[in-house]
Amino acid sequence: MKPKKQISWSGANNQLWYISNKQLNEIKADKQSIGKTDNPKPFTKHSLEFKKGDTYYLMTDGYPDQFGGPKGKKFKYKQLEEKLLAISDKSLEEQSIILRNTFTDWKGSLGQVDDVTLIGIKL
Repeated sequence: MKPKKQISWSGANNQLWYISNKQLNEIKADKQSIGKTDNPKPFTKHSLEFKKGDTYYLMTDGYPDQFGGPKGKKFKYKQLEEKLLAISDKSLEEQSIILRNTFTDWKGSLGQVDDVTLIGIKL
């Protein structure tokens, strides 16, 4: 019997997105900080089967919360989902360049409002 290929993940406030078979999936995080919390609870452990070619994305809210564009609005999660789906077939290096350029173009002359971290892992 072939062993299952699994990853385990737990999240604090920010979700895990993964693209498999050209479809974006979301695993919700626990709404709790890692640091000081009034009523700490154990974090939920999620186990996922994966296959070659799946891409996983971990992020802060900095990218979707950035103001910019023609009307000075937030980039938003929906637009980020669409961008990741559109570029998921590219190498992670190419995705990084595209995402960096998209962010810079969106932000324009406006200041960056938060830290921005977006990590992609392609299996």
